Amino acid sequence: MARQDRTARAGGSKRTNLYDEITGKIIAELKAGRFPWVQPWGKATAKAPLGLPQNASSGRRYSGINILILWGAVVQHGFPGQGWLTFRQALSLGGHVRKGERGTTVVYADRFTPEDEKRRAHETGDEPGKIAFLKRFTVFNTAQCEGLPEDIAMAAPPPPPGLIEPRVEALIKATGIDFRIGGDRAYYVPALDHVVVPPPQAYFEPINWHRTALHEISHATGHASRLNRDFSGSFGTRKYAFEELIAEMSAAFCCASLGIVPTVRHADYLASWLDVMREDSRAIVRAASQASKAADWILAHLPAEHDSETNATSTDGRAMA
Repeated sequence: MARQDRTARAGGSKRTNLYDEITGKIIAELKAGRFPWVQPWGKATAKAPLGLPQNASSGRRYSGINILILWGAVVQHGFPGQGWLTFRQALSLGGHVRKGERGTTVVYADRFTPEDEKRRAHETGDEPGKIAFLKRFTVFNTAQCEGLPEDIAMAAPPPPPGLIEPRVEALIKATGIDFRIGGDRAYYVPALDHVVVPPPQAYFEPINWHRTALHEISHATGHASRLNRDFSGSFGTRKYAFEELIAEMSAAFCCASLGIVPTVRHADYLASWLDVMREDSRAIVRAASQASKAADWILAHLPAEHDSETNATSTDGRAMA
């Protein structure tokens, strides 16, 4: 029994260390003035086309914290594409990882029920409790591999810029969210479930209007009728900062998927984001997961004809910026 307890504690320590490791990297990026969910495409260090990272074998897009991890690797190493493979997947495709290449660690989140919890639940008739865990595994960019089929090894070109604005407009309309243009501030009012964004001409660059619109739409995905996130935090609280972090990343994920090169938002909430992450090392992982869910909800409404590629006052005195 003592041995099982030690094993459980060891496993828990490893899981905690992984959360700490990821959060430490994100905090270091933020303190250096870099926002890991905003891709610095166009700079010399970023050679890959705009887009979300995906598994080059299955075609499945990575989500949550893995997007931030893999974007960071693309920028750090100057990889030319967003495709990734495990060592075995590269072999199964007839290729192999080039000798001496170092992989990038990504994580898989799941939940499990310990045996003693199963026994307790069986004896009491209660529902067994589950424990969340992260498991790490290693992937390699396709540029680190040799002998892969040409269609997998070749990086896809960036989407045509002419499609960006029509796609965003069509997407916003298709979500059915009450979206209003006007005023001089962008915000979402949870109590009234509507979004307000200033007109495009109020922005120095139109692309910033698109990103702002997607940020506010991302807040709206948390409404009780949609993804039902917690909007109980008032301005300046940890809960409020956490929701802003979700919307910020969700907008960046949507921009990448739609082919919009995002610009860095003013670091209005930088200090509060750092406080949130220092207080809870799992916060960035949870926020990235929620951001992926928000982005997926939004992008699922993209009309088929466009899917060729993949602090104001309300009745309760609050609004999400």
